[in-house]
Amino acid sequence: MRVLALVVAAATLLQGVAAHLTPGGESQKVLKSDPAEGLKDVLRLNSSLAALIRQETQSPASCAACELKLIASRGDDFFAGVMTKLCKRAGVEDDDVCEGAISLEGPIIAHSLRGMAIGSKASQLACVAFMGLCPYPEVEPYDVPFLSPKPNTTRPAPSGREPLHVVHYSDIHIDPLYVVGANANCTKPICCREYSDEDKAGNNEFPAGPNGEHACDAPVSLEESMYAAIKDIVPDAAFSIFTGDVVDHAVWNTSQQQNTLDIEDAYARMTGAGMLVYGTAGNHEASPANSFPPAFTGDSEGPSQWVYDVLSSAWSQWIDPRAAAVARESGAYSAKHPGGNLRVISLSTNMYYGHNYWLYDEPMQTDPGGQLAWLVSELDAAERAGERVYIIGHMPMGSRDAFHDGSNYFDQIVNRYEATIAALFFGHTHYDEFEVSYAHYGANRSHRDALAMSYIAPSMTPMSGHPAFRVYTVDPVTFGVLDATTYIADTSDPSFQSASGPKWTKYYSAREAYGPLVEGAGSGELTPAFWHNVTEALERNATAFAEYYARRSRGWRAESCEDECAAAEICKLRAARAQDNCAEPGLRLDALEQRRAGRKIEEEECEASVIRDTIGSLAVDVEMLWALRDVVVGMDDI
Repeated sequence: MRVLALVVAAATLLQGVAAHLTPGGESQKVLKSDPAEGLKDVLRLNSSLAALIRQETQSPASCAACELKLIASRGDDFFAGVMTKLCKRAGVEDDDVCEGAISLEGPIIAHSLRGMAIGSKASQLACVAFMGLCPYPEVEPYDVPFLSPKPNTTRPAPSGREPLHVVHYSDIHIDPLYVVGANANCTKPICCREYSDEDKAGNNEFPAGPNGEHACDAPVSLEESMYAAIKDIVPDAAFSIFTGDVVDHAVWNTSQQQNTLDIEDAYARMTGAGMLVYGTAGNHEASPANSFPPAFTGDSEGPSQWVYDVLSSAWSQWIDPRAAAVARESGAYSAKHPGGNLRVISLSTNMYYGHNYWLYDEPMQTDPGGQLAWLVSELDAAERAGERVYIIGHMPMGSRDAFHDGSNYFDQIVNRYEATIAALFFGHTHYDEFEVSYAHYGANRSHRDALAMSYIAPSMTPMSGHPAFRVYTVDPVTFGVLDATTYIADTSDPSFQSASGPKWTKYYSAREAYGPLVEGAGSGELTPAFWHNVTEALERNATAFAEYYARRSRGWRAESCEDECAAAEICKLRAARAQDNCAEPGLRLDALEQRRAGRKIEEEECEASVIRDTIGSLAVDVEMLWALRDVVVGMDDI
């Protein structure tokens, strides 16, 4: 109770009033204080609070949140300066990474913190995103309004006609500054760049090969070799799906100008390869990374307009003018494929991404940008026209990164239009995965409840495994997926770094790998029911599960996953709705220590945020609160 009382006092100071607590726990308000003085008051208060927390709870999260809000009230530059100094002191990243990343992200987070009420849903979600200490708040009840009642129809049966082939690739993360011979074993989030003289070719012990390294993002040579392989392996491909993330992971060194050039160059190479591509917006396309303000603000020249302009222009060669115009407004579009009765709807899943810090503005929007309402109208029109639909996006909507509310509302839409949606396609995780949508997400989910299938493509960038792409065998009438075959460029093959380029070979076929595990699988569509039954087989058969788990990274550094790990993974496969994916908020300290030791963290390549890890260090380490106090006092004295 003593800690709670002091936390309440700190939170009250944040609102511009000092509070005294009576012995009975009641508060007495006094006159509003000057923000600078209020900041020092809170810091003085936190001297006592930190000591009590150390003694009684070992959790300084609440006090950290209070201090952060007051620091943000001092302005963007002050907030970024404090966070940068703290990032360096905590050793979150190298000094230049701290400086660059926080100068980009800091103003957005400071903006959200200034308008955030302590205890609000936005503040609870921020605690989850930054600290991993708060429980996920309950989903706000909301019934998505539909334009017509759900018809009594089901998925159409396969036509039996000669199938089509559709290519799916994702997360290419091209590094324009990749240098052959540069250090491939550096201290930065990505290597193979000449950061210093010691990193230059000829001056290091781990020279980067010409076609990519696992500690680095992809050189153009790797990207071009993939397009050549696609043309060679599936010359008759009807079209390709690219689920986003062109830009590299150097989040501390992005700019509108460089990102524009990178996006335009990558799509130009796709065009040069003779491909028809349906693309979507990845979280790394923006600068700062992840920053996509919702369009509901009505500001057509907002901070993300340039990326929508660039993407719309790149996509316009493959989609109609109306679709391109919508993409220019929102980063999403709906386009009829000219080769059949299929509509491709590309969503900006950045509107539901927990690390898009523009979304924490209060009040948080139920439908950012009106995208869900737009999706309903497009699906309803497709249903009336008898069209089949592919939904594509970057982040899987069952991901741990997805806001539970947005995922829930999206899932309602999938449930309503399950007979129209042939399949959904995503990327972002860098792993070879899938998610199943259900009519009911109770403990006893079954194949009878399975409604829709989300295919999650592995990445081309080698940071999470061997570079890969997928080829779907597709019914030409229903557009149901009959098989999914993954192709890889094995980095351990001597030919990978050869002048002729990587050799791309078949890794596995979903039907061949999983069909024998499912009784009565047959030769038809890989339906949502089939994939649910696959998860049951993985649950029963430890060998089959180990093989699945190794395929996630395409056999690269496959780790053991048993018991609780296996149960959590299977739960994730059965959860295209994020609130049901069994992912719990986690402390950031363990991840920080693993990064300091040079180990990659599962599912963090596309999720990394320097300022998040800096704030997370406050939440789990009382000593960092003292460091924050020292930094702020030092800056006040400047």
